Amino acid sequence: MDIQENTIETSRQENLTRILDAAERLFKHYGYTKTNVADIARDLGMSPANIYRFFSSKSEIHQALCRRMLSASYEVARSIVEGKGSACARLMEFTLGQFQFTLETMLDEKKVHEMVVVAMEQNWPVIEEHIEKLRLLVERTITEGISGGEFRAQDAALGAENFMSATVILCHPQLVAKCLAETRIGKPEDLVKFALHALK
Repeated sequence: MDIQENTIETSRQENLTRILDAAERLFKHYGYTKTNVADIARDLGMSPANIYRFFSSKSEIHQALCRRMLSASYEVARSIVEGKGSACARLMEFTLGQFQFTLETMLDEKKVHEMVVVAMEQNWPVIEEHIEKLRLLVERTITEGISGGEFRAQDAALGAENFMSATVILCHPQLVAKCLAETRIGKPEDLVKFALHALK
């Protein structure tokens, strides 16, 4: 890539970031359904046509925002899995980290929660891609746990699938919201310990 192409690409990335930042700000303030492309353009002092040079629709902007948000979640999860400590300790930290991320990013910010619900209801690929990337992190940790003698010999892929299914209430936005509205005896840590016990 020559200097001119590099400059054009840098400019494009800067514009994409500006548009996404503005969209996120407006979605959080007014809500996803009440914000349109014209609002985003007005906030940036540009025409809607200029927005459409980078994104074909409001839905595409939304998907890009979801991908950016979930990428941040994945990086936190990856750093935990690649960190020190036993497989059990890392899976505990991984799951509680996802729970905390859901609380802080998707529930404390009500309008963000609305965006995530829309994405899940429409079965966007970005959601499935994120879940699969997390499953692979869990499978990797379980494999290491088997090798280290922490977990019994088993199919690590199936173990990861079951572990995530058992703890989904801690990371699925709608389930977390419902769970918090109820009085429960068990804490998140108790559920993770229960799921870990099944791996041993």
